[in-house]
Amino acid sequence: MFNQDHLAATGLAMRPATAKDAPFLQQLYRATRADLLQLDLGPAQAEALVAQQYEVLQAGTAEAFPNAMHFVVEKAAGRVGAVIVDFGPAEVRLVYLALLPAARGQGHGQQLVRGLQQAAARAGAPLAVTVWRNNPRARALYLALGFVVEETLPAAERLVWYPPARPRVVMS
Repeated sequence: MFNQDHLAATGLAMRPATAKDAPFLQQLYRATRADLLQLDLGPAQAEALVAQQYEVLQAGTAEAFPNAMHFVVEKAAGRVGAVIVDFGPAEVRLVYLALLPAARGQGHGQQLVRGLQQAAARAGAPLAVTVWRNNPRARALYLALGFVVEETLPAAERLVWYPPARPRVVMS
Protein backbone atom coordinates (compact mmCIF):
# COMPACT_ATOMS: atom_id res chain seq x y z
CA MET A 1 0.00 0.00 0.00
CA PHE A 2 1.40 3.43 0.94
CA ASN A 3 5.16 3.74 1.43
CA GLN A 4 5.65 5.40 4.84
CA ASP A 5 9.44 5.58 4.28
CA HIS A 6 8.81 8.01 1.42
CA LEU A 7 6.97 10.34 3.79
CA ALA A 8 9.34 9.90 6.73
CA ALA A 9 12.07 11.72 4.84
CA THR A 10 9.74 14.76 4.64
CA GLY A 11 8.73 14.65 8.30
CA LEU A 12 5.22 13.49 7.40
CA ALA A 13 3.42 10.36 8.52
CA MET A 14 0.02 8.88 7.75
CA ARG A 15 -2.05 6.76 10.07
CA PRO A 16 -5.57 5.38 9.85
CA ALA A 17 -8.18 7.87 11.07
CA THR A 18 -10.10 6.91 14.18
CA ALA A 19 -13.29 8.15 15.81
CA LYS A 20 -11.13 10.37 18.05
CA ASP A 21 -10.04 12.28 14.93
CA ALA A 22 -13.60 13.40 14.06
CA PRO A 23 -13.30 16.90 15.60
CA PHE A 24 -10.01 17.50 13.79
CA LEU A 25 -11.42 16.23 10.48
CA GLN A 26 -14.42 18.54 10.82
CA GLN A 27 -12.11 21.48 11.63
CA LEU A 28 -9.93 20.60 8.62
CA TYR A 29 -12.95 20.47 6.31
CA ARG A 30 -14.12 23.83 7.62
CA ALA A 31 -10.66 25.28 6.88
CA THR A 32 -10.94 24.10 3.26
CA ARG A 33 -14.39 25.62 2.71
CA ALA A 34 -13.81 29.35 3.02
CA ASP A 35 -16.07 29.65 -0.05
CA LEU A 36 -19.07 28.54 2.02
CA LEU A 37 -18.21 30.82 4.91
CA GLN A 38 -18.18 33.82 2.54
CA LEU A 39 -21.75 33.32 1.38
CA ASP A 40 -24.29 35.95 2.33
CA LEU A 41 -25.50 34.01 5.36
CA GLY A 42 -25.41 34.65 9.05
CA PRO A 43 -22.55 33.00 10.99
CA ALA A 44 -24.79 30.27 12.40
CA GLN A 45 -26.25 29.46 8.97
CA ALA A 46 -22.78 29.39 7.39
CA GLU A 47 -21.50 27.02 10.07
CA ALA A 48 -24.56 24.79 9.62
CA LEU A 49 -23.95 24.72 5.86
CA VAL A 50 -20.30 23.72 6.33
CA ALA A 51 -21.33 21.00 8.78
CA GLN A 52 -23.97 19.73 6.33
CA GLN A 53 -21.46 19.67 3.46
CA TYR A 54 -19.01 17.73 5.62
CA GLU A 55 -21.72 15.13 6.25
CA VAL A 56 -22.43 15.02 2.49
CA LEU A 57 -18.72 14.35 1.86
CA GLN A 58 -18.68 11.54 4.41
CA ALA A 59 -21.90 9.93 3.19
CA GLY A 60 -20.97 10.31 -0.48
CA THR A 61 -17.56 8.79 0.08
CA ALA A 62 -19.05 5.87 2.01
CA GLU A 63 -21.56 5.22 -0.78
CA ALA A 64 -19.25 5.63 -3.79
CA PHE A 65 -16.12 4.14 -2.20
CA PRO A 66 -17.22 1.80 0.60
CA ASN A 67 -13.71 0.32 0.89
CA ALA A 68 -11.89 3.65 0.93
CA MET A 69 -9.16 4.08 3.51
CA HIS A 70 -9.23 7.22 5.66
CA PHE A 71 -5.92 8.60 6.91
CA VAL A 72 -4.77 11.46 9.09
CA VAL A 73 -1.57 13.18 7.99
CA GLU A 74 0.77 14.13 10.81
CA LYS A 75 3.92 16.16 11.17
CA ALA A 76 5.99 16.50 14.34
CA ALA A 77 3.75 19.35 15.52
CA GLY A 78 0.60 17.22 15.22
CA ARG A 79 -2.18 16.60 12.73
CA VAL A 80 -1.92 18.66 9.55
CA GLY A 81 -4.21 16.97 7.03
CA ALA A 82 -6.24 14.06 5.81
CA VAL A 83 -6.30 11.68 2.86
CA ILE A 84 -9.03 9.35 1.66
CA VAL A 85 -7.90 6.82 -0.93
CA ASP A 86 -9.64 3.87 -2.55
CA PHE A 87 -7.65 0.97 -4.00
CA GLY A 88 -10.21 -0.25 -6.51
CA PRO A 89 -9.90 -3.11 -9.00
CA ALA A 90 -9.13 -0.84 -11.98
CA GLU A 91 -7.59 2.25 -10.40
CA VAL A 92 -6.39 3.89 -7.23
CA ARG A 93 -8.68 6.84 -6.53
CA LEU A 94 -7.55 9.81 -4.47
CA VAL A 95 -10.94 10.77 -3.08
CA TYR A 96 -9.88 13.58 -0.74
CA LEU A 97 -6.68 15.34 0.20
CA ALA A 98 -6.76 18.35 2.51
CA LEU A 99 -4.17 20.23 4.52
CA LEU A 100 -4.61 22.87 7.19
CA PRO A 101 -3.86 26.36 5.85
CA ALA A 102 -0.66 26.59 7.91
CA ALA A 103 0.63 23.36 6.31
CA ARG A 104 -0.04 24.41 2.71
CA GLY A 105 2.63 25.63 0.31
CA GLN A 106 5.36 23.53 1.94
CA GLY A 107 5.39 20.62 -0.50
CA HIS A 108 3.36 18.30 1.73
CA GLY A 109 0.63 17.78 -0.86
CA GLN A 110 3.24 16.97 -3.47
CA GLN A 111 4.88 14.41 -1.20
CA LEU A 112 1.55 12.78 -0.40
CA VAL A 113 0.61 12.53 -4.07
CA ARG A 114 4.05 11.14 -4.96
CA GLY A 115 3.60 8.49 -2.29
CA LEU A 116 0.23 7.58 -3.77
CA GLN A 117 1.81 7.41 -7.22
CA GLN A 118 4.34 4.93 -5.86
CA ALA A 119 1.53 2.86 -4.33
CA ALA A 120 -0.41 2.93 -7.60
CA ALA A 121 2.70 1.92 -9.56
CA ARG A 122 3.24 -1.05 -7.21
CA ALA A 123 -0.40 -2.02 -7.78
CA GLY A 124 0.04 -1.60 -11.54
CA ALA A 125 -2.93 0.75 -11.62
CA PRO A 126 -3.54 4.36 -12.63
CA LEU A 127 -4.09 7.02 -9.95
CA ALA A 128 -7.19 9.15 -10.53
CA VAL A 129 -8.44 12.32 -8.86
CA THR A 130 -11.24 14.81 -9.41
CA VAL A 131 -10.18 18.46 -9.14
CA TRP A 132 -12.72 21.25 -8.74
CA ARG A 133 -12.37 24.17 -11.13
CA ASN A 134 -12.14 26.58 -8.19
CA ASN A 135 -8.88 24.91 -7.12
CA PRO A 136 -6.27 25.90 -9.75
CA ARG A 137 -3.34 25.28 -7.38
CA ALA A 138 -4.30 21.64 -6.96
CA ARG A 139 -4.79 21.27 -10.70
CA ALA A 140 -1.36 22.74 -11.39
CA LEU A 141 0.21 20.37 -8.84
CA TYR A 142 -1.35 17.28 -10.41
CA LEU A 143 -0.39 18.34 -13.93
CA ALA A 144 3.19 18.99 -12.78
CA LEU A 145 3.26 15.47 -11.33
CA GLY A 146 2.35 13.91 -14.68
CA PHE A 147 -1.43 13.66 -14.46
CA VAL A 148 -3.44 14.19 -17.65
CA VAL A 149 -6.96 15.53 -18.02
CA GLU A 150 -9.18 12.58 -18.95
CA GLU A 151 -12.60 14.17 -18.52
CA THR A 152 -13.88 17.71 -18.29
CA LEU A 153 -17.09 18.30 -16.39
CA PRO A 154 -18.88 21.61 -15.77
CA ALA A 155 -17.46 22.08 -12.24
CA ALA A 156 -14.48 19.73 -12.20
CA GLU A 157 -11.95 17.70 -14.14
CA ARG A 158 -10.96 14.07 -13.78
CA LEU A 159 -7.18 13.77 -13.90
CA VAL A 160 -5.30 10.48 -14.18
CA TRP A 161 -1.68 9.48 -13.72
CA TYR A 162 -0.51 6.29 -15.40
CA PRO A 163 2.45 4.39 -13.97
CA PRO A 164 5.37 3.82 -16.31
CA ALA A 165 5.08 0.61 -18.26
CA ARG A 166 7.10 -2.18 -16.79
CA PRO A 167 9.61 -3.72 -19.16
CA ARG A 168 8.58 -7.17 -20.28
CA VAL A 169 10.83 -10.03 -19.37
CA VAL A 170 11.16 -12.47 -22.23
CA MET A 171 11.93 -15.97 -21.15
CA SER A 172 13.93 -17.98 -23.63
